[in-house]
Amino acid sequence: MSVVTEELYFDTKGEVEIVDITERVNSKLRDSSIEDGVVTIFVPGSTGAVTTIEYEPGLLLDLPAALERLFPKGIDYKHELRWHDGNGHSHVRASFLGPSLTVPFRNNKMLLGTWQQVVFVELDNKRRSRRVILQILG
Repeated sequence: MSVVTEELYFDTKGEVEIVDITERVNSKLRDSSIEDGVVTIFVPGSTGAVTTIEYEPGLLLDLPAALERLFPKGIDYKHELRWHDGNGHSHVRASFLGPSLTVPFRNNKMLLGTWQQVVFVELDNKRRSRRVILQILG
């Protein structure tokens, strides 16, 4: 088995920005020496997440609205007692969405559904420079 580790870098605007990283991941797969296997997509940090979504305008509004209903900004989060940075909701949202995703690939392309894209979700309440780690195994 071979393992290749790659990284993606990008800046975000903050507060539930959804970034389609599908083509960036597929590009790294094409550049790797591994044709078939799995890729793990991992976000180092506690206020970012990765998931899959149909990357279309309606869902780009629906996902942030659902996160606000489930984990609203305006309530008391004990995290605020320590850091006073206003992002307690960001940490809870990221915990529920999760920091990683593993996707099978064949012929250097992820085996996603027709309407399925891999997205990074910025959950912090401020701009960030982000790094996403890809571990390609096959």
